[in-house]
Amino acid sequence: MNNILPIVAIVISYFIGNISPAILIGRAMGIEIRKEGSGNAGTTNVLRVLGKKAAAATLIIDILKGVAAVLIGKYIGGQGLAMACGMAAFLGHIWPMVFGFRGGKGIATAFGVIGAIEPILGLIEAAVAFTFLIISRRVSVGSLVAAILLPFAAYYFDHGYVLWASAMAAIVLFKHRKNINRLIKGEEPKVNFKKQEDKK
Repeated sequence: MNNILPIVAIVISYFIGNISPAILIGRAMGIEIRKEGSGNAGTTNVLRVLGKKAAAATLIIDILKGVAAVLIGKYIGGQGLAMACGMAAFLGHIWPMVFGFRGGKGIATAFGVIGAIEPILGLIEAAVAFTFLIISRRVSVGSLVAAILLPFAAYYFDHGYVLWASAMAAIVLFKHRKNINRLIKGEEPKVNFKKQEDKK
C-alpha cells in the first residue's frame, strides 16, 4: 500500500491541476474562454475577456492548485514527492485531460508550486515577474524573465531543485513561443488594468 500512495498522490495532483477556473468561470458566464481573446485559459485572457473579478478568482484558484498538490506530496512522502506532485499539477493545468488537453500556460500554478516548496524562492520569482510586468506592461515579459531566472535561483537554494526547475522553465518558455514571436515583432499587446470591466 505504501508503494501505491505516491502514485495515487501524483495522479490526484494531476487532476487537481485539471481544475480550470478560467474555463469553468467562463462557461458559467456563457463564454468559452478558449475561443475568445488569445484563446488561452489563463488569468490574462480572463482579465481581457471577463474582467477583473473573474481574473482575480482565476489567479487565486490556479495558485492554490499548485499549493495543494505540494502539500499532498509533503504529507505523504516528503520534499521529493512534493516536487513530483507539484509538477503533476503544473502539467495537469497545461494539458488537462478533462478539457481535451487544452489548458493554460502554467504561470500561476507554477508560482503556487514554487512558493509551497520554497517560500522565499516563490517570493523572489513573484517579485521578478511583477517588476517586469510593470516595466513592460506585458504579462508575458514578466513570466518569461521569471522562467529564465528560475533554474539559477533554484540552484542557489538547493541543487536538488535544479532539474525540476529547469523542466518547469523549459515548458513555460515552450508554451510562450507565440508570445516570444510577437515580442520580437513588437506585436505583443499590453495590459491596461484600469480599462478592464467586469462582465455582468
